[in-house]
Amino acid sequence: MLHLITGGARSGKSRYAETLALAHPGRVVYLATAACDPGDAEFAARIAHHRARRPAAWGFAETGATLAEALEAQAAPDTLLLVDCMTMWLMHFVDGVCSGGGLGQRWPEARARLLATLPRLPGTVLLVTNELGWGVVPMGAATRAFVDELGRLNQDLAAAADKVTLVACGLPLALKGEEK
Repeated sequence: MLHLITGGARSGKSRYAETLALAHPGRVVYLATAACDPGDAEFAARIAHHRARRPAAWGFAETGATLAEALEAQAAPDTLLLVDCMTMWLMHFVDGVCSGGGLGQRWPEARARLLATLPRLPGTVLLVTNELGWGVVPMGAATRAFVDELGRLNQDLAAAADKVTLVACGLPLALKGEEK
């Protein structure tokens, strides 16, 4: 079962995903996609906050850019995989954006591999992502390219998902797969 959870920054989407994971009777593995810059104290504090909320019994893996491979390695029928988050995963591929070259040569293959892998996974997968497209159109070309690509990725993930939930102000709203 694939469940996409989306929302804005600090909307409560990660906490909602963690609440669902806490209710899971089997094994839970938290897959972190972000690469923390040691010089970014604020981002390190965010990661520490997320880490402190997770039960010690949960498995943990940092995926880097190889999310599909990490999902395949950890998936099992009784396992819930919580991926936080798709936005940070996309950041691994922005090497060419600032120079106007797009998302780099690795992105199309990684994206296709993920979308092909997700439907084949046993167990439950919760994907956390950000909804960036509700603001003004970004001024910079690099930022526009990133927001556009995340929007396209989110649409494809939502199409593949059994459930989609929007979280706003800490409140979940079912968009797909549950009674609305």
